[in-house]
Amino acid sequence: MLSYASLKATDPEIYAAVTDERRRQERGLELIASENFVSKAVLEAVGTVLTNKYAEGYPGRRYYGGCEFVDVAERLARDRAKALFGAEHANVQPHSGTSANMAVYFGFLQPGDKLMGMDLSCGGHLTHGHHLSYSGRDFEVISYGVDRETEVIDYAEVERLACEARPKIIVCGASAYSRTIDFERFRQIADAAGALLMADIAHIAGLVAAGIHPSPVPHCDIVTTTTHKTLRGPRSGLVLCKKAHAKVVNRAVFPGIQGGPLMHIIAAKAVALKEASTEEFRDYQRRIVVNAKRLAERLRERGFRIVSGGTDNHVFLLDVASADLTGKVAEKALEDAGITVNKNTIPYDPQPPMVASGIRIGTPALTTRDMGEPEMDEIGDLIAEALAAPEDEAVLAGVRQKVEKLCERFPLYQDLP
Repeated sequence: MLSYASLKATDPEIYAAVTDERRRQERGLELIASENFVSKAVLEAVGTVLTNKYAEGYPGRRYYGGCEFVDVAERLARDRAKALFGAEHANVQPHSGTSANMAVYFGFLQPGDKLMGMDLSCGGHLTHGHHLSYSGRDFEVISYGVDRETEVIDYAEVERLACEARPKIIVCGASAYSRTIDFERFRQIADAAGALLMADIAHIAGLVAAGIHPSPVPHCDIVTTTTHKTLRGPRSGLVLCKKAHAKVVNRAVFPGIQGGPLMHIIAAKAVALKEASTEEFRDYQRRIVVNAKRLAERLRERGFRIVSGGTDNHVFLLDVASADLTGKVAEKALEDAGITVNKNTIPYDPQPPMVASGIRIGTPALTTRDMGEPEMDEIGDLIAEALAAPEDEAVLAGVRQKVEKLCERFPLYQDLP
């Protein structure tokens, strides 16, 4: 296991930052839906000598010599990704989910082409066409949202918009949507509109791999994902696609948008993908969903409104405006209490994104620590207690003490120096 002795001796300031961050993770409750705790094996792979190797190109076709061993790592990652998701082709070089999405757009779109994706305020992602993202700047964007009453995707409205606009690519997938996505229905919509269909499963990749959420792979031309959320790997991304699109995808990633791949991260992806093929991982994904449902229900019992009424996956949105709060105030209060969440817009939110009317809550990291339904009830009560007095330092300090006692029962990285 990593010792950090050299880091401590060489750069005590960075060592202190790492130590403080480790302490924060150990002593607090991590409810940010896009974060997780990697296994020790993944952590070790990230810190290997593979970080020293430049490897522009692809296995067997590199622009540098000395790549025979990093080729092994990349082939393993690629083959494991294909096997895990049942995909015809995998590119494991993207540095992030944003890079993966950028590669798809770079390969299949020209500036000014039409791109259709879910509106950020309704649960989409910046790279699905938001005006502050390259995806919103470089393309003509058609956004779809959710029904105002049910707060779920209205597929008939999506089809109407798609057939009217006829985008070149339709993106399905979200970063803050708690309901099952019907990829087969999106395929029908894309066919009706004459569009390519791309699924961004950054949040639900682990659930898809475990068979807990329907897979987009049989229905979509291209699938992108991060590897660090429910998939519980290193912070990175990958692209899955049909064989017919493999050449375009590969050229779009390199040399299109990236240079040399991060070989230590690719090795860590391979480790995470191997872990994700186990029955233990599938059980873990089942428990993530059970925990999310229980935590949402507990907070509903405590008087909060849950956007769309509940969750089918790992995440849900808490409407804190219903408690006369903003997401910004709620996030800060919970952070002071040792509970990490992020403020998040809710559908048709009157507040700007940096204020927001909601907070996004996810259970992957809690479940990694082996917390279960009894702990979800306890955490729901702690959240309610903190949000009932968001500016009372004494109350928040008391909640923090309870949080630390709970975390002591579920230690993290016990044998890490």
